[in-house]
Amino acid sequence: MAALSFVFFLVVFAAIGLLSTRRAQTSDSDYLLAGQSVPPALVSLSAAATKYSGYMFIGLMGYIYSFGLSAIWLGAGFLFGDLIVFSFVHRRLRTAAAETGALSFADLISRWHGGDYRLLRLVIGLVNLIFLSTYAAAQLNAGGKALFVLFGWPYATGAMVGAGVILLYCFSGGLRASIWTDAGQSGLMMLAMALLLFAAISASGGWSAFTGALNGVSDTYMDLGSERFGGLGAAALFAVGWLFNGIGVTGQPQVMVRFMALDRPEHTFRAGLWYFGWSGLFLILTFMVGLATRLFIPDAAGFDAELALPTLAQGLLPGVGVGIIVGGVFAASMSTADSQILSCAAVLSQDFKLDFGRRSKQIATLLVAISALLIAVFASASVFTLVIVAWSALAASLGPLVIIQALGRRPQQATMLVMMATGLVVALGWRAAGLGARVYEGLPGILSALLVYLLLDPVIRRLGRN
Repeated sequence: MAALSFVFFLVVFAAIGLLSTRRAQTSDSDYLLAGQSVPPALVSLSAAATKYSGYMFIGLMGYIYSFGLSAIWLGAGFLFGDLIVFSFVHRRLRTAAAETGALSFADLISRWHGGDYRLLRLVIGLVNLIFLSTYAAAQLNAGGKALFVLFGWPYATGAMVGAGVILLYCFSGGLRASIWTDAGQSGLMMLAMALLLFAAISASGGWSAFTGALNGVSDTYMDLGSERFGGLGAAALFAVGWLFNGIGVTGQPQVMVRFMALDRPEHTFRAGLWYFGWSGLFLILTFMVGLATRLFIPDAAGFDAELALPTLAQGLLPGVGVGIIVGGVFAASMSTADSQILSCAAVLSQDFKLDFGRRSKQIATLLVAISALLIAVFASASVFTLVIVAWSALAASLGPLVIIQALGRRPQQATMLVMMATGLVVALGWRAAGLGARVYEGLPGILSALLVYLLLDPVIRRLGRN
């Protein structure tokens, strides 16, 4: 029954994607931005499902299993940092997309205020290709882990299935197909988390018994971080660092392109109500389920913590329920991977101007999907690590460019190139030095890039006048 219910949802999502093609047109704008005609609810559910991906079900779930309540600072950062930048970025981004006619994220950043920074556009495109392919690989890897638990398949087989389904609907419908399927997948993601939390509380003997058992896991499992980090000050610094993870959403093409596809700029606030309402509820359910994994799965040596959620589902739910949970994991993975694959396809076809003939966009989509699949098959890093590295790199290199331009500033091309390089090197160097465990690398990466703007742009402007 688990396999049947999983296959049922897989067919439903493929059907939704294919159904969207009935509204498809042959233009580049339709394939890459759905003709900028997507209503607020669909934009928001798609953006939320894209952001809260298979990483939540696999990577973050493993992190909560390992570290307990102190992981809540990650979720708080995801949500509130995102809310901060939403207050001034997203509507202006949608307006700029209409004014420039940009069809890709790199194109928008390079032409935001009427300029045409061609070198910047190519560099942004290259950064997108490298890190979005890695990010998409992490999602395919997450889907592979889910199918390993359900069917016992090798991770690579599950990744291939996910890539195949994504190509099935993206080939025909482009971003519209991705958004439609994302909206359906967001519903299954929420249902899966709610179902598993209900099962965990019931199996514990009710809410009081559930919370009491959590407090008994260990002396530090339900600690907010003062014990883990060596004091409340260090825990607060850890929390502020993850706030910059949420701020870093401005550098994520797979999320921001959804708001570029919104039907009207003035609908941004309405889209935000849907987006943050869904996100807040989903994060609460995710953390409760993550904590519950330690009640039913012992902390045994050799156990892959990233298999905690599907393993919990197998222990608590009947076959149909397991299929729903695995379907939710797979849906979350596909909702992000398809977005990243399409964003990379836009880089090849729009920013790099590669011409593969009449079906250039579809061929570009196929090439990117193959690349992501190869990374997923051969990469040894965990889903959590792959996602955090890719998100951090994009957040620190592209996020500051979006923030500065949304504030009405017009940095020079040289300034933006140095900002990108500085943010990227600082963020990745911070992580390589092992400092990310204390302070998320997005904080120093984003702040260093913004500092470059403040110090360097006036100098470059002065030199240009001389």
